[in-house]
Parts: sequence; structure tokens; C-alpha cells
Amino acid sequence: MGTTTTKNDTEKTEAVTGDAAADTKPEERAAAPEDSTPETAAGTEETGAAESVTEDTPAAAPVRRGIAAGAGAVAGAALGLASLTGTWAGTILAERQTVLGQIKLQTGKTQDQIAAVYTTPWHTTALVNGIFAVLALVVTGAVLLRRPQAAWTRAVAWGGFALAVLGLVIAGGMYLDLFASAPKLSPGGS
Repeated sequence: MGTTTTKNDTEKTEAVTGDAAADTKPEERAAAPEDSTPETAAGTEETGAAESVTEDTPAAAPVRRGIAAGAGAVAGAALGLASLTGTWAGTILAERQTVLGQIKLQTGKTQDQIAAVYTTPWHTTALVNGIFAVLALVVTGAVLLRRPQAAWTRAVAWGGFALAVLGLVIAGGMYLDLFASAPKLSPGGS
């Protein structure tokens, strides 16, 4: 004659097991192996996997945000520095304007020739440097507006922001001929 288990017996066993688990200390529960059926073990594993995914997900988001902020700060600082020192693109565009000005030398007045050879390339360089400065301001501004950040990210972003402001002021002064006026011929010249 075999033994049969009824629903009431199972409930009593679960109640006793639950009471015993409540009486043990958390350290003892962690060290003691759990008596469970395969169904319960599978349910625990699924719950544990779900918990580990949720625990990993929030930690991954700040890391990505930190990497993006750091990259943005470094890129903004590089753009700010480029706005001060000039870029290859600015040099090429200024040289192009010089060549175009030399082509026009045969057909214009003297003042137009000076503008074509000197002023236009100068303004082109200022314009390209100003564009880099504005890009640096946008990138570093976006990094500085995001919170929270690492201290080095804020420091690099503030440095890039300062370089960009300085580059924008210098580019504006170059474009408006505030630092050096365009060369002019004396009234007695041809």
C-alpha cells in the first residue's frame, strides 16, 4: 500500500518549511542548501536571472553616459583648440581664395586686387575657425548640461568651453579686421 499525499499535507509541509525559514538567521539561510522541488528550483533560477538582468541594466546605463560625456568633453576641447590654432580645412580654403584672387589680378582695380589676395583668404580662415569654435561651444555645452559627471569630464569640458569662447572672439576679430586692418594704398599710388 502506497502513500498518498493530499493537498492539505503539502500545505502543512510548506507552512512548516516557511516557519523554519523565518526562524533562521539570514546568514544561516544563505549557507544552508535549500530543499526544493525541481519546479521550485527552476522558478528560483528564473527569478535570479531576471534579478541579475535588472541589476546589470542600471549599472550599464551610467557607464555609457559617462563614456559619452568623456568623449564629448575631449572632442569639445579638441574643437576649441582647433578654433584657436586653425585647421587644415581653413588653410586649404584660404589658399583657394588666394588662387582665385591671383586669377582676378589682371582685371581689377588695385584695391580690389588687395582684397582678393589678402582680405578674402583672411576672412575665410576666420570663418572656418569661427565654425569650429561654435561646434566646440555646442559640444562642450551639451556635456556640461548633463548631470552627474565625473570631475575630469567637467574639467575637460570647461577647458574646451573656454578655448571655444576664446577662439570665437579671435575669429570674430579676424573677420571684422579688428586686430589688423586690410592693407590700403596711399592716395598718391596707382
